[in-house]
Amino acid sequence: MATTRIGTEDPRMSKIVIHNGIVYISGQTDGTATDIKNQTANVLKKVDDLLAQANTDKSKLLTSSIWLKDISRDFKDMNDVWNGWVDPNNKPVRATVEANMAREQLLIEVQVTAATE
Repeated sequence: MATTRIGTEDPRMSKIVIHNGIVYISGQTDGTATDIKNQTANVLKKVDDLLAQANTDKSKLLTSSIWLKDISRDFKDMNDVWNGWVDPNNKPVRATVEANMAREQLLIEVQVTAATE
């Protein structure tokens, strides 16, 4: 089966890779909002947009990895936004950890995989 790469302008990575019916997206961040709720909402909008480019959507999510800059401060508020976004009938497996972020203003990074069918 062929591998399709979408959004390859960045010299470091593809935005989307599709292989064997699985969509992999790169980690998504948002540096425009200053609080976790708005950063989470903006990141999940980017996830939706990337999934649409791959002809799938959040109802087909398989996995999600979430990195938070400060898990003790932001876990509840991030979950409030996540729970309003995720398809309640098709929740992925999920891991959430605390991590140092690449830029000071980043509070969250999200990466998902989804099925194409």
